[in-house]
Amino acid sequence: MMLTHRFIEYCIWGWDNLPRTVLMYYANFLSSPEGYFHTVICNVPEFRNTTVNHDLHFISWDNPPKQHPHYLTLNDFDGMLNSNAPFARKFGREDPVLDKIDQEILGRQPDGFVPGGWLDLLNTTVKGKDFSVERVQDLRPGPGADRIKKLVTGLLTEEGFDDKHCV
Repeated sequence: MMLTHRFIEYCIWGWDNLPRTVLMYYANFLSSPEGYFHTVICNVPEFRNTTVNHDLHFISWDNPPKQHPHYLTLNDFDGMLNSNAPFARKFGREDPVLDKIDQEILGRQPDGFVPGGWLDLLNTTVKGKDFSVERVQDLRPGPGADRIKKLVTGLLTEEGFDDKHCV
């Protein structure tokens, strides 16, 4: 999830005590981070209409959903990519789909770093090599930036968007 600075200030200072009350309520839940911020933001009129009902994850669920999602595999790769979601869950340990994500989406070599503007400048994609960013202007978005832009633009322009805050 992405939260604004102003909303986080509200959660910390909680001028009406709601964030602390909700925090005490969620203190005994197994997955409290999955509901805490949503509960607070949807119960404060100042922030309620600032939400987008999407968690930016590709997740494969049963229908109807059970408590835990499916493990993603190579069979899910195209769906993950086509979803434009920047995150996905959940993966099995050492599953080959992780290597495919590293190689085809992230351009990462085995035991190396994900190349990018911050790393390509020194042409060092091998673990253990020094790297630094000298000028922020040297950073360039990759194809992933286009995918997330497409996802967010689609969410914001979706029919009925204004009716989907805090549903």
